[in-house]
Amino acid sequence: MTESATAKPPGRLGVFVSICTFSFLVNFGRIAFAPLVDFFISNGISPAAAGLAATAVWVGSALPRLPTGYLLTFVSRHRTLLGMGLGLSAAAAFTALAPGIWLTVVGALFVGLATGVFFIAANPLVSELYPEKVGIAVGLRGMSSQIAAVSAPFLVAVAIGMGSWRIAFGALAVLALAGTAAFALAVRRAELPTAGVDDRDLIAGIRAQWPLVAAGVVFVGFTGFVWQGVFNFYVTYLGAAKDIPPGTANNLLTLTFAAGVPSFIVAGRLADRFSYLSMLLSVLGGFVVTLVAFTMVEGVLAIAAVSVVMGLVVHGLFPVGDAYLLDNLPDENRASAYSGFSATMMLIQAPGSVAVGLLAQAGLSYSGVFYGYAGLVAVIAIGMAVLARAGKLPTGS
Repeated sequence: MTESATAKPPGRLGVFVSICTFSFLVNFGRIAFAPLVDFFISNGISPAAAGLAATAVWVGSALPRLPTGYLLTFVSRHRTLLGMGLGLSAAAAFTALAPGIWLTVVGALFVGLATGVFFIAANPLVSELYPEKVGIAVGLRGMSSQIAAVSAPFLVAVAIGMGSWRIAFGALAVLALAGTAAFALAVRRAELPTAGVDDRDLIAGIRAQWPLVAAGVVFVGFTGFVWQGVFNFYVTYLGAAKDIPPGTANNLLTLTFAAGVPSFIVAGRLADRFSYLSMLLSVLGGFVVTLVAFTMVEGVLAIAAVSVVMGLVVHGLFPVGDAYLLDNLPDENRASAYSGFSATMMLIQAPGSVAVGLLAQAGLSYSGVFYGYAGLVAVIAIGMAVLARAGKLPTGS
């Protein structure tokens, strides 16, 4: 990255804190629909329609990633984020006021669209705010998202207890609007980086950086595919294979996600100190070991211990993967190439849980599926290690 490692332009901390606030709000908007599925079903909504709301927000998050990369070729990152904040506020308000399930599904799609724009615009900007500490910067931004993932089910339950789930989205609309105003004020007071001014061709940027983009997709996309399947069927698996009651299994899943909160900081800090490829390969190896152990251990305490370690390990994939891409993409291609990576990675990750369901429906045990998933990650880790040793992978800073 081109900015001096010793330069500390004024006002950037306020911009960074505002982005972290956005990160919490954006991920809350994505996660909040998941705990509403059971609530909708218990209130007479069909399972298909209830599930569609949770699916729509993730579809929405994937759809605008490449278009946002194109948008960033002629609109600055901070202006894109200002528009995103207003869009998130409007989408949350629409959802809060939606009179029926089908308009709620539309609202979920709108919320998802705003979140997709956020990640493509915010991550390059974060890496450019602190070019000398990309790992810890993207780690802190990711930690804000992970806190939202852990707290969203509780906050939605509080809203339902107060009388309506709509309160959660009404609050999101107000906070997103306030966060947009705070971000606008922070931007006015800051000297922002100009690293992306030459990034003006989306396709050329992706093509120029395709080896790095492809490496990131293999590391994060396919491992994320496995993790999507594991955590979405975590509760079901514990009930079927370990005879763990649903309430206990849900608490263990929450513990697994909570372990990811410090993981973003720790992994980001380590990424600033060690080779990105070594870190990524270590994460994949650790995930394989903990996933196999997860299928083998018995008893709540042993499962909890393995789940905590697995949560710590696998959540480190995301800040290290982002740092690997963002720190090594040149200024003139960063947002374009990152959007290509992010869009492809999301499409690969998305069917991870569907694949588990289809394999189980075909007669495989959940343990067998998870062993197979662990084998897939092991093959990826070995293959990428061989390529790295042969000098065929971008090494990173």
